[in-house]
Amino acid sequence: MKTDKILRLLLLMSVVVVFAPSCNRSGVITAPNIILDSETGIYTIKTGRDLVIAPEYESAEEAEYKWTLSGEVIGSSPSLHFMREEVGQYFITLTVTNEVGQDLEEIRVDVIDLEIPFVSIAGSKSLLITQGAEVDFVATIKENSLETTLVWSCNGAEVSTDSTYKFTAQECGDYTIIAAATNEDGSSSDQVLVKVVDPADIPFEWEFASSEFHTVSQRRLLISPVKVGDTTGVDFVWTVGDSAQEQSGTQSFVFQASDEGEYKVVGNASLYKGEQKITLRREFIVTVFAEGAFYRAGTAGSSPDWNKVYEYTPAPGQFINELKTGGFDGSQTTQETAIAYAEARMSALDKNGRPSPNWVSLGGFGGYIIVGFDHSIDNSGDYDLGILGNSFNGSSEPGIVWVMQDENGNGLPDDTWFELAGSETGKSETIQNYAVTYYRPSGPGMPVQWADNMGKRGEIDYLKVYHNQDYYYPLWVEEDSYTLTGTCLKARNYDASGKGSYWVNVEYDWGYADNFSPIDRLTNESNAGAAANANHFKISNAIDFECKPIDLKYIDFVKVQVGVNTKSGWLGEVSTEVFGFYDYNMKK
Repeated sequence: MKTDKILRLLLLMSVVVVFAPSCNRSGVITAPNIILDSETGIYTIKTGRDLVIAPEYESAEEAEYKWTLSGEVIGSSPSLHFMREEVGQYFITLTVTNEVGQDLEEIRVDVIDLEIPFVSIAGSKSLLITQGAEVDFVATIKENSLETTLVWSCNGAEVSTDSTYKFTAQECGDYTIIAAATNEDGSSSDQVLVKVVDPADIPFEWEFASSEFHTVSQRRLLISPVKVGDTTGVDFVWTVGDSAQEQSGTQSFVFQASDEGEYKVVGNASLYKGEQKITLRREFIVTVFAEGAFYRAGTAGSSPDWNKVYEYTPAPGQFINELKTGGFDGSQTTQETAIAYAEARMSALDKNGRPSPNWVSLGGFGGYIIVGFDHSIDNSGDYDLGILGNSFNGSSEPGIVWVMQDENGNGLPDDTWFELAGSETGKSETIQNYAVTYYRPSGPGMPVQWADNMGKRGEIDYLKVYHNQDYYYPLWVEEDSYTLTGTCLKARNYDASGKGSYWVNVEYDWGYADNFSPIDRLTNESNAGAAANANHFKISNAIDFECKPIDLKYIDFVKVQVGVNTKSGWLGEVSTEVFGFYDYNMKK
């Protein structure tokens, strides 16, 4: 019947409407709706990894999909596979369109670095040791959030999975020590080459930094080696001219002369290996100048302030290479540009052209800066020199002060340094001739490892929360390690909270730069704002290499050297800062 045909047709139409692509339950076509599989619309993926973004959709059965990045279409499917090799933020637009409308979502993809577990073995990469000697190797792995394994091997055989490895060998030969760190993002390794020899085959070393020295008449000069081997059984004989001066047969020689002129000094070190006598001969020329021969008197045009930075060699530290508060710009890749940086910081002016110096950080222990003046600074017997730091109550980062007279008159700080004694001089816990060697990290974002001349090791922490430059190791230091020496004071910093949250760097009585001294700051002002404030120093406190007083009539150069090797938790390494230097005699 016709009626039956009409009913069947209506029924068929109703079925079609129910299953039509973009309709709601009432049969009305609607625009699509995107439901992201991320509540924030932000996705994170590591470089080189594939990210699949797969939203859910409503009313999108016959819709068109378009994924765009910076105006370029990068996908046309319901899901997107996304991968990039470069770190950065990528903003992607997803558009879903049907015949009645469209929906749009903005998506952000953060591409981050792989957490490669860079590993570094502290110390020299090449060692020479004797049979049976023990060496402790320590490995540091760059901080990461992934489970990481460390494996030590010696000549290919696994020997340890701890952070340290104690090596010893009874057989002579070459050994390759490797520390390998691995996690799901990758792996890295570092190695040390160890040569084990018979004790009788160890060569005797007796090396000096120079063969030429100079001094002033009646002033004692120490000629001392920078590298020396085992001195057991070694006889030392020193000769000045034609006269032998054994001086207790020591490896170093103390020279002193009354008359000006040039002197030839010869040192002989002799030892027996079996029946063979081995002698090392070292010759030196010492030039003696008259006291005061190159004194530069001040004039009406002389400035009380420093006029030149001669050297700037900080230890690694959180402000070294730092682009914000540290004031570096990445171009400081030579000693000359580093010196220019320090000069610019300390000679800065405010918007009105008035002096407004910025601090220069010296990093960890031993970091130093050397400056000169346009005249000689006289020894008045009282305070002669001012050095600006930023100490305040609870924050002292002491710097040892050294002075030098231009003994040879060449205008360069290549003469003898004399320490200015402070309140800690002569104390049993104060270490003279302390030396720390710093090692370049094997990857960015890693702490800087160090080893001292007393067998201790440690790290300059990488504080990524506050200072995230790639390296705290100075960019202009070309060598993979460098050694800084000087006087080291006993650290006084402590955690007052007991929880690591509140550190106090206690002051020393007197005699140190960047130190909240109750004596030589010559003021009771609290300096709560950590502004530049001065410590003052007496040239009459100068001491020689044996900590004996030395009478210097004047000085021409000043050096400040970081005087502690310590760190204060989240504050990082204790680091002397300086703003400037001045002749206090001209400001009294």
